[in-house]
Amino acid sequence: HKKQTGGSGQYARVAGYIEPLPEAVEGEDPKDYEFGDEVKGGSIPTEYIPSCDKGFQAAMKKGTQVGFPILGVKAVVNDGAWHAVDSSDQAFQTAALNAFRDAFEKAKPVILEPIMKVEVVAPTEFQGSLFASVNQRRGIIVSSTEDLAMCTVYADVPLSEMFGYSTTLRSLTQGKGEFSMELSKYGKVPMSVSEDLKKEYQEKRRKEQK
Repeated sequence: HKKQTGGSGQYARVAGYIEPLPEAVEGEDPKDYEFGDEVKGGSIPTEYIPSCDKGFQAAMKKGTQVGFPILGVKAVVNDGAWHAVDSSDQAFQTAALNAFRDAFEKAKPVILEPIMKVEVVAPTEFQGSLFASVNQRRGIIVSSTEDLAMCTVYADVPLSEMFGYSTTLRSLTQGKGEFSMELSKYGKVPMSVSEDLKKEYQEKRRKEQK
């Protein structure tokens, strides 16, 4: 990042790498972000290392593909350059932000969506309809149980597919079914859905820039 005006300029160079954080073990909260400092030889003065951290975190607040926050990334700074007069906290924040975005695009990121742990209860006679309704919503049936005249279906379903499900369930079960759900994890969005989301975001940005 270089910028020169009438007074002192803005000079900073940040180099490093990013890598995905390991997935959380069941029962543990996943890590959203981790910062690493591997700078040696004073190529970036100690006082500007936190500036790099801030720049990386600023870049993660809004992804370039669909505008949502970026999760599960370790960002490491390992080299750089500075100028005794023209370097500043802001210059290193800007350099780190741009470096992160550049590396992130090259890393072929994927879009994640919230996956809900869904439990559906209804009379056993409607079990086939329950299975079909889950499958139609890109859901994965984990298990099912039967207890007397009632059956329970456990499934993982994307949150985006659950809107309007209460109405569908009432219709399928003659008003005798009910369901509950809670956040389970984040899962990769299918390629077809991912492409649609990217197009929508790019179209939205074009309209905002007019």
